[in-house]
Amino acid sequence: MRSTPYRLLRQLRRLVPLMVGLASVFATFHINDAFALPAFARQTGQNCVSCHAGGQFPELTPYGRLFKLTGYTIGERAIPLSVMGVASYAKVSDTSKSDSPSTDFQKNGSPLFASGSLFIAGKVTNNIGVFSQITYDNYASQTVGPDGEPTGGFSGHSQADNVDIRYADRFIDGNRDLIVGVSFNNNPSISDVWNTAAAWMQYVPVPSPTSHQFIDGTAPYPGFGSGGNLAGITMYAYWNKMLYAELGTYRTANKALSFMSAGIGDADTTKLRGTNNPYWRFALTHEWGPHNIMVGTSGMVAHVYDGGSEISDPDNLGRFKNMGIDSQYQYILDPHTITVQAAYMRQKQEYSANTLAAAAPPYFLADGVTPVAPVNSSDTTNTLRLKLSYIYRAKYGGSVAFFNRTGTTNTLNQTSGFDSSGQITSTDPSETGITSTRVTGSLSGNPATRGWTYEAFWTPVQYARIGVQYTAYSKFNGATDNYDGFGRNARDNNTFFLYVWAVY
Repeated sequence: MRSTPYRLLRQLRRLVPLMVGLASVFATFHINDAFALPAFARQTGQNCVSCHAGGQFPELTPYGRLFKLTGYTIGERAIPLSVMGVASYAKVSDTSKSDSPSTDFQKNGSPLFASGSLFIAGKVTNNIGVFSQITYDNYASQTVGPDGEPTGGFSGHSQADNVDIRYADRFIDGNRDLIVGVSFNNNPSISDVWNTAAAWMQYVPVPSPTSHQFIDGTAPYPGFGSGGNLAGITMYAYWNKMLYAELGTYRTANKALSFMSAGIGDADTTKLRGTNNPYWRFALTHEWGPHNIMVGTSGMVAHVYDGGSEISDPDNLGRFKNMGIDSQYQYILDPHTITVQAAYMRQKQEYSANTLAAAAPPYFLADGVTPVAPVNSSDTTNTLRLKLSYIYRAKYGGSVAFFNRTGTTNTLNQTSGFDSSGQITSTDPSETGITSTRVTGSLSGNPATRGWTYEAFWTPVQYARIGVQYTAYSKFNGATDNYDGFGRNARDNNTFFLYVWAVY
């Protein structure tokens, strides 16, 4: 029988021609390093490394932050279009502890073209600019047959991804350098210019198949409970390259604002109560020579209706309260680029009255008689993310990242447990009406998840990156071992991930 490493190498050979082909295609456009080709680079006439740290898009340099803060208006108007594509391969460490590996680990060990995006971005006037992204997901949903069962195929779907429309102005004299602006956007912190922001710290696009559900992009990141596909307006000011402040609020992206959530069905559109959903961001920054550092805080309060529920019923309304701190240090001096990032987010979720009324955990303790504890009316989670990256000559790079999520234990979030016969089963042989979830289940009802991600990448041309990540878990869904009640351990979710990411 062939060894696991041998089988892995055999599968990787299938992706190599695709990687080489993509790199070759983009290499044909690499005529002059002084002029990058994506929309913003055409507009400014600058190389990609001017805006992106070591060329590692989308992480920004001080110049990249200035470009964004001034409303994407530096330079001359150019063709405002760019495209992006992602091909990937993922291999989960253990797929054996599953009722249906083909469902729990779709496309495991198979190369795939995951998604593509169209960007409409650039200068509109001397004070107005736009960044917008429309993404096509090649694996958005699984096709089903006449009997309603999955056929093993997939269908694609496109939707509005990120939208940031800005007005900005800059005032400079001998005593001040002041940038003021307004951002009309669809995702809290998409307007942020630091790489530790919730919308930007996770940067490699995540493919939809479940074989990718444990890669770094799906591991815990600090984020806002409201999610995206909203409609918001924020006002910001940046004074003397030292103090940054941003305040705004969000509402449901519907009616005239529905383009902010275009392509997302009504049941999946995030619905907020009114416009009293404030967001804030403050930061202190300093630049000296090739160094720059930032220390900041951000937060949001969002009143969110339960997904797919009637907004006419106030008992469907819950609330998220987020408060975070973050910091970033960069050293950028050719040929070296070093970035150190730290971000922490504390979130309190208060559940709706209807969620609590319907919450009757079916599980028992191991005796099959004593019910588990009643549900909590709210939960608190704490997410920490640390990352160190190094890039040499804007071509060769690597990073190491640590993630740790802790939080309250709540039987509301328990999806595995003992039934009334004292068993944990996904098939209910005793017909108790109580089943448990394999692979993604939680026996504890606790969100604790911890691990590391190691990455190496190569940028053969400034428009394409080939990267490899290995994400290793030491804890998942509250436990190191047997977290789902079926013997699955956190380390079984360790995942090898290879990607080819190109922008033109």
